[in-house]
Amino acid sequence: MEFELWYLIAVPVLFLAGWWFRGLDQRQREEEQEPETYYKGINLLLNDQPDKAIDAFIEVVKLDPETIELHHALGNLFCRRGEFDRAVRIHNHLLNREDLPAKERSLALFELGHDYLKAGIYDRAEDSFTRLLKEPDYHLEALRALLKIYCTEKEWEKAISIANTLEKEAGENHQSEIAHFYCELAALSAREKKFDEARAQLNLALSVDRRSVRALIALGDLALQQSQPEEALNHWSRVETVAPDYVTLIMGQMAQAYEAIGQHDQAMNMIHRALTDQPSAETLTIALELVTKTEGEKAAQNLLREELHRHPTLLAFEKLAELRLKDDPDNEELTLLTSLLKPHVSHLGRYQCSHCGFRAKGFQWLCPGCSSWGSYPPKRMEE
Repeated sequence: MEFELWYLIAVPVLFLAGWWFRGLDQRQREEEQEPETYYKGINLLLNDQPDKAIDAFIEVVKLDPETIELHHALGNLFCRRGEFDRAVRIHNHLLNREDLPAKERSLALFELGHDYLKAGIYDRAEDSFTRLLKEPDYHLEALRALLKIYCTEKEWEKAISIANTLEKEAGENHQSEIAHFYCELAALSAREKKFDEARAQLNLALSVDRRSVRALIALGDLALQQSQPEEALNHWSRVETVAPDYVTLIMGQMAQAYEAIGQHDQAMNMIHRALTDQPSAETLTIALELVTKTEGEKAAQNLLREELHRHPTLLAFEKLAELRLKDDPDNEELTLLTSLLKPHVSHLGRYQCSHCGFRAKGFQWLCPGCSSWGSYPPKRMEE
């Protein structure tokens, strides 16, 4: 009876001990496996194999779901791969953890905001960054992100407010951008025929940045639109003082204003002066139109030849070939030459952003590639 009693006591004890040691051994194996898989993921990442690195990091997260840093790393990798929905799920998972420290919660919210921003879900990105405005560590970064969102969404009044706040709190200079925001508001007002409102917004742009070329050009355009050519010329003459290079962008309007007040000679003098001081394709095109209209195509061809001697460009040569082809439409060699020149001229006749190199057919105030304001020089690539 004694033996049987000891046996009945020992068997459960031995079973429990074996079960405990088995669990301990499994935990040790997992702990050994975790750093091994972690280092494997880092190695794959360093070897530019993010897809395989993601698989390795997912395994680590399965072994230890509490690893906050790895959750952030996975979220960033998913963003790089364009899988924004998975990045959002990871950062939302972190935010839903009740045991998450306040500092880590703010970081998770910041990363979540960027996930939404990269995915183009601007309302949720705005909500995330607005909540972060209360966090001192992320306040300024949240303001910068909100400024980007409002520019993308064309909410110019909110963008002006945020830019002013950044100037006060971060000591940053956003005068040029704020002037552009007022110009955008003025353009909207002008399209709705609210000319007084548009003029007031452009004056606000100049009060922020008195050298705002865009505001001066827009004020001239507004005056010409309201049949006030002399006032338009007054505004555009200030452009020559502030930034002479930008005069090439308004040659057509200036010539039109001079013609409207009967000062054809003034228009021609301005064009010839521009061809000498600031030669460009736009100036040449306007000069050719005026000369052709008043003196005929022969005079226009002579002007082109003179310009080619002074400033030889493919753009000018292509225009000369086109004029010659009008006189001799059956000339096969000229036809072939113009067809060969067109694609090259089209490529060279683009504007290029000085920040990111993005090329555009027309002049832009805001770069579509890097969202920089005023980064396009007023001359085409060949010039």
